[in-house]
Amino acid sequence: MDAVSVASSPESTTVRPVLARAVDRARAALVDLNEGAVGRHLGVTAEDECAATHRFVAELPGYHGWQWAVVVAAVPGTDHVTISELALLPGPDALLAPEWLPWDQRVRPGDLSPGDLLAPPKDDPRLVPGYVATGDPEIDEVAFEVGLGRKQVMSREGRLDCAQRWYDGDHGPESEMAKAAPSTCELCGFYLPLAGSLHAAFGVCGNEMAADGHVVTATYGCGAHSDTMLPTGAGSPRYDAYDDAAVEIVDLPSPEMPDTAPEPETAVEAVTDSEGEH
Repeated sequence: MDAVSVASSPESTTVRPVLARAVDRARAALVDLNEGAVGRHLGVTAEDECAATHRFVAELPGYHGWQWAVVVAAVPGTDHVTISELALLPGPDALLAPEWLPWDQRVRPGDLSPGDLLAPPKDDPRLVPGYVATGDPEIDEVAFEVGLGRKQVMSREGRLDCAQRWYDGDHGPESEMAKAAPSTCELCGFYLPLAGSLHAAFGVCGNEMAADGHVVTATYGCGAHSDTMLPTGAGSPRYDAYDDAAVEIVDLPSPEMPDTAPEPETAVEAVTDSEGEH
């Protein structure tokens, strides 16, 4: 029997000798479980006067630092030990998955693809009702371009050429992203219209998860529209049990007949000849 390391927590009593000696009984229970190799005994810890937990190294591929835990129990005043529970638990040096994060906290700028939907967070501070002043004089006061002291401004031909490039570009209405979008930029709270003669057709996206900082057409769109509503049940559950013992049944195709098999007519003739001989 392995040497036993006995420990107890401040809230528990000392491990009773009958429970501390049950190392072989605990190991046999793990072997009968047939879930993986059982390594050396790491020690025993008292749970209370009637129960204790034996710990063993779990020699399983991919479970570095994990331990088998076997809870044994015995009624006070008796030497009859029973197995209460078996579990595979992470040890202090166990390899663990990173802390789980909700899907909306894992999304990063550039992750949005055509057809994807990304609703703004509830009470998004970047969005306010349309009747609330934005604090942007260009919008609140409906300012007009008056030259601003510049010597030259873009001509009508220049503006039309620029508008055509933007319309035909990656953020125009004919892009794959726009075709799969649930709505258009002109109806989005993140859309910042341009000033001047291009005001009605173009603006800048202010959503960091979408076309942030790019000039977009008013008829462009993406899944991160401010009015996006996710379908019920969207997203991943926080905890979803994974059954690594499940068996996948695969239907294999029927084997093909060998090339040397006789032709149907030849086979019939052979049977006929054989009957004739009898």
